[in-house]
Amino acid sequence: MSDTAPLVSAGISSATSDSKTAFDWRGLVLPIAFVIVWYAVTALELVNTKLIVPPAGVAAQGLKELANGSFYLGIGLSLWRDLSGFTLGALAGIAVGALIGVSHLADKVIGPTFHTARQISLFAWLPLLSALVGTGELSKIIFISFSAFYPVVLGTLEGVRGVSRAHAEVARVYGFTPAQVFFRLILPAASPEILAGLRLGLIYAWLATIGAEYLLVNDGQGIGNIVFKGRMAFNVELILFGLLAIGLVGNVFNRIAAVAERRLLRWRAPAR
Repeated sequence: MSDTAPLVSAGISSATSDSKTAFDWRGLVLPIAFVIVWYAVTALELVNTKLIVPPAGVAAQGLKELANGSFYLGIGLSLWRDLSGFTLGALAGIAVGALIGVSHLADKVIGPTFHTARQISLFAWLPLLSALVGTGELSKIIFISFSAFYPVVLGTLEGVRGVSRAHAEVARVYGFTPAQVFFRLILPAASPEILAGLRLGLIYAWLATIGAEYLLVNDGQGIGNIVFKGRMAFNVELILFGLLAIGLVGNVFNRIAAVAERRLLRWRAPAR
């Protein structure tokens, strides 16, 4: 069993858990209970309300931000960074994962370097990136592309290696060229694992987007900068609103990816 199996299995299990399209109201039980407890402990002043602010204060801060046009500009910039970095990382990840998966030589030449590099924490690359290309858009997009690259490579690699070699041999007997074997047999058969890797890559890219905006601050624009500005001003309401906005946008991304994954796999037979 490859060491990539847990990663891909986690992605597939996550996709399976979202198989129902209907909204399940039970998912609101915990947030509502949390808000009730939060309101109670602040209303009764059981905590320091300068640090644990009341929910009403966060709601008021949120309405103030929503009425400000710069909030929507920040979301737009964050989405642009996220999707740009994810696209670059995903395309490179599929190419590298497929190459390592189908070529024994590439596995021996590229594999050790890749598996060593992926042990390095993503945030450890930030000082080098900022030194080489500064703290502008380019460094943010490169960082985000790194975050998407690794899970996509692992998913693609697992999917390609899982394709039955007997099927490939039968295809060659029928006169398929190597390109036809790859695009008409290997790539479709590996698509569930590739899509699982893409979905994980999308999640990691969003986390990296927020991290890049928080740690590579230059123009102050982006949803991650909301938390940074709240920290600098010691505005706990703004910090909590920023965290809520980040979580909601990330959840929307995850749901969109789950729906896209299900629809893209409808054509596929149950067994490979």
